[in-house]
Amino acid sequence: MVSSDESAAGSMAAVAVLADDLRRGMFEFIRRARRPVGRDEAAAAVGISRKLAAFHLDKLVDAGLLCARFEPVGGIRKVGRTPKVYEPTDAHIRVSIPPRRPDLLADILLDAVLTEGERETAIESAMRTARERGHLLGAEERLRSRPGRLGAERALTRTEEVLTRYGFEPDRETPTCVRLRNCPFHPLTARSPELVCGLNHAFLQGFLAGLQAWSVEAALDPRPGECCVALRST
Repeated sequence: MVSSDESAAGSMAAVAVLADDLRRGMFEFIRRARRPVGRDEAAAAVGISRKLAAFHLDKLVDAGLLCARFEPVGGIRKVGRTPKVYEPTDAHIRVSIPPRRPDLLADILLDAVLTEGERETAIESAMRTARERGHLLGAEERLRSRPGRLGAERALTRTEEVLTRYGFEPDRETPTCVRLRNCPFHPLTARSPELVCGLNHAFLQGFLAGLQAWSVEAALDPRPGECCVALRST
């Protein structure tokens, strides 16, 4: 499974590769073609030599934007070496600074809709689902790291490492307090702060419970431009 750090790094690398006008032109041409494209055709599309096109095409492959294989162009086999052809991958490029995670929020809300109980309101279902999702993440981290009994400072250290991957930008304000400098659900928070901050709080409460970090609490403590939750020793 690709981590969010790896995904962000891959997206940044892809953006850097596409900053070159020739590469971007070839990439757009191949995407529009909707079929395998050879080096000669790609070179002609942007007006460069076949050798230079090969260099740029292989850069696009290295960045995960194109895949390559050897096959006859147009299905016509000719004498000699089978040419290399290129097609787009299914990669999606998304870069956000600071990081945003609307996908996590969308997953929580979708699961809430699908599992809503007869006696639950929609908001109650969403809060329950956020806690469950956080608990699962915390339990997975505990199983992975096997930290044993966690005091407040060690629990906060483990929490910092995980929440960094989710875009919270944790900052160890004191040995027993972590501020979350970024809200990965912004700008959705601005549309419905009570709902989104509540889901965020429930998610982090669930995470601490799954990690069995009983000496740390997730406390609502909103500050302008930051996440609404702070993590503190109890």
